Amino acid sequence: MLSYIIRRVLLIIPTLFLVSLISFVIIALQEHYNGDFVTQLKGNPRVTPETIERYQKSLGLDQPWYMRYAKWLEGIITRWDFGYSFEKRQPVGDLIMQYLPFTLLITIPTALFVWLLAIPIGIYSATHQYSLGDHSLTLLGFIGLSLPTFFSALVLLFLLTDLNYPAISGIFSQQYIAGSPWPWNWSWGKFVDFLAHLWPAVLVIGGASIAGLMRVMRGTLLDVFGSQYVQTARAKGLAERIVIYKHAVRNAINPMISIFGQFLPVLVSGSLIAAQVLNMPNLEIFYFQSLQPPDEYVVVTVLLFFALFLLVGNLIADILLAWVDPRVRYD
Repeated sequence: MLSYIIRRVLLIIPTLFLVSLISFVIIALQEHYNGDFVTQLKGNPRVTPETIERYQKSLGLDQPWYMRYAKWLEGIITRWDFGYSFEKRQPVGDLIMQYLPFTLLITIPTALFVWLLAIPIGIYSATHQYSLGDHSLTLLGFIGLSLPTFFSALVLLFLLTDLNYPAISGIFSQQYIAGSPWPWNWSWGKFVDFLAHLWPAVLVIGGASIAGLMRVMRGTLLDVFGSQYVQTARAKGLAERIVIYKHAVRNAINPMISIFGQFLPVLVSGSLIAAQVLNMPNLEIFYFQSLQPPDEYVVVTVLLFFALFLLVGNLIADILLAWVDPRVRYD
């Protein structure tokens, strides 16, 4: 098992390298045809060509893209330095740390909320097929899948405003905004305030995901119920509870674990609209703000973190699959 995990972890390094290289090449091509960050200054008559040239040299934009990429990669490996933001005039690592904690504070509780509800609901629907409860949950699932995230966020925002709910936007109240978002700077009052602001975002972001995963769990479990080993277990006279949870659910859970690998980055990127409507800081919002004009080191670093989310999600899914199904680790 340990060797399997080590092999999977080692695969992350070359994957991140390729993601960063491809991202940098794409940004370099965009800058070649549409201009770099300094190009926007050429339309300003008060900015002289000498100033633009000096500005390009200070930012390193006078060098070829591969030289900039090599220096950026060297800075990450040797100093954990992700470069310098052209627009914000700050180190990219500091800027990422301003948004990453808030993104994780929204994403992790949402993921727990989704999975802790979707799996039991899917099991209930499968074990009560075509009942009133199954039809009701199926209807709610289709409604959740069909409603756009921004519409759900706006409806919830309207309802909370109508009810005079105090924590309708942001992730903290005004008195708790100052200071670092990391847990060691928290107090009990700040934690309670965070929960009051968090649940609307979790409900909006997780609603559609619950609907989709619930349908997957239901369909997979119904397929397993028709398999021969489940029929054999029932024929032996085993209690239905043992048949369901020890035999059927244990095998039906494998596809859900596989989905988890893609679920984490989708949840991070899918929170963009809800975070925008609910006025919550988010890494995805920061990324889109850095695209026009392209703040290349910010864009590449954020893409690198998104790739890391995907790879870590897949790593966790692979480890869980290997733990649940020992055949996986020998493939």
